[in-house]
Amino acid sequence: MLSMQDLLDYCDLEHGEIEAIAEHEHIPMAVAAEMSEVLLCSPEGVCQLHAMIIENMQHALDAGHYERVRQLAQTYQHLQRRHPIPGA
Repeated sequence: MLSMQDLLDYCDLEHGEIEAIAEHEHIPMAVAAEMSEVLLCSPEGVCQLHAMIIENMQHALDAGHYERVRQLAQTYQHLQRRHPIPGA
């Protein structure tokens, strides 16, 4: 059986990015890790990933969860460096 760390080691995203997918899609982290690999395979998927994190930040901001907004902003900065929006 694979551990969460095994899944993260396999992915090209960090824990916070996988967590953001899971939060956005309301799915377990393991499924989000698998989904991340599909998203990274196309420019459209990378754009979707960016949109997911931005939407998560907006939901956290609307709910007044400012610490979560800060965490997601850091996650988004990392995503922008490693997987920028294609053509941007």
